[in-house]
Amino acid sequence: MSIRALIFDVDGTLADTEELHRQAFNAAFADAGLRWDWHRALYRELLHVTGGKERIAHYIGTLGLDELDRRAALARVPALHAAKTRHYAALVAGGALRLRPGVARLLAEARAAGLHLAIASTTSPANVEALLLATLGPDGPGLFDLIASGDLVARKKPAPDVFELALRTLGLDADEAVAFEDSAPGLRAARAAGLWTVVTPTPWTGDDDLSLAQLLLPHLGDPETPLPGEPGVRLPDAPWLTLSALEQLRHPPRACTVRRLYESA
Repeated sequence: MSIRALIFDVDGTLADTEELHRQAFNAAFADAGLRWDWHRALYRELLHVTGGKERIAHYIGTLGLDELDRRAALARVPALHAAKTRHYAALVAGGALRLRPGVARLLAEARAAGLHLAIASTTSPANVEALLLATLGPDGPGLFDLIASGDLVARKKPAPDVFELALRTLGLDADEAVAFEDSAPGLRAARAAGLWTVVTPTPWTGDDDLSLAQLLLPHLGDPETPLPGEPGVRLPDAPWLTLSALEQLRHPPRACTVRRLYESA
């Protein structure tokens, strides 16, 4: 069965967005008069909680507040997250993001080959659109047949819901798609949905347990930024991930019986 769709996570996978998210959270907290500082080490830990609103709520639970103050703080979560989203969109629109190596190339190759492209992310639709417009231009969102966000499902990653939603909407079986992720929660979600998964970690997720990944690469690679040691270590045909390599790795030909020929003495 051939690959018919590529399904991408957003944050960390299409672009290394987490530093901008961290700055946007801190700006929203400052706007609200809160003395919360999500420094890099803390934010790396908080990334194990998927979803911005969920991340804020989890953090509030670590502050040791009494019940009344905890409830008051939790009531502020929607407004804090909305402010964070505005700050993030402004940072992205300012040109602070670049797609990771190989992403634009693989998207173009997939589109030219007639494959479906989809997004399955826990981030908000506004954040996805801001990133796509800033990195791919006004036609960026239109490259994707589907943008599925965590707000559309009951459970966020590491639950498989958003990937299952993408597959249902596209009318495809898991065997017909490949997922692209950067973190352990996303990888677990994709695998739970039955998807063969390529993982390209960032410095934020490089310490995650990514042993479930069928293909683990530092990035997707490009002629300008080839992958060290390739082809030959993980990839069969080029020092960057191609559609033909994906097909070979995802659906390898059945092993043939090889008859060894021995010369007579």
